[in-house]
Amino acid sequence: MAPALSFGIMSLIGSRIAELGLVLPPPVTPPGGVRLPFREVHVVGTVAYVAGHGPQSEQGPLAGPFGRVGAEVTLDEAIRAARLTGLSILAGLTRTLGDLDRIAAWGRVFGMVAVAPGFDRMPEVINGFSDLILDVFGPEVGAHARSAVGQAALPFGTPVEIEAQVHLHT
Repeated sequence: MAPALSFGIMSLIGSRIAELGLVLPPPVTPPGGVRLPFREVHVVGTVAYVAGHGPQSEQGPLAGPFGRVGAEVTLDEAIRAARLTGLSILAGLTRTLGDLDRIAAWGRVFGMVAVAPGFDRMPEVINGFSDLILDVFGPEVGAHARSAVGQAALPFGTPVEIEAQVHLHT
């Protein structure tokens, strides 16, 4: 098992992550030598733009099951995938910011779900992410605007991809 990312002694959010027993994964291991020529988190002024992330295992590779929700992936598996995607995003933010206490507010979250025809419960899937963020950051800092949309397919067959924008303390 990969070790959890370390947090500063005074980090409130790091303490909350440890208290919840969460493990943040290492940088994603892209499948098949795929090159990802962009930053997972790009800070411009007091805004951090988080690139699309998918569910990761604690060791770094993308986590299954793979496929479309409502076909190869169940609703419960998709909700879990959204939660794992949240842990991946928190890990990326930690690597870039050094301390998650720098986050003043979650702004916008865009959740994408690979769906089989007729599946329309995308908001419920992305609740796996939103619930995690609210558990970790609380109702004030963790509150966010959000979209949850269905897609025919997502990169590498993942059932969920999420991007976000967070505002940083000045």
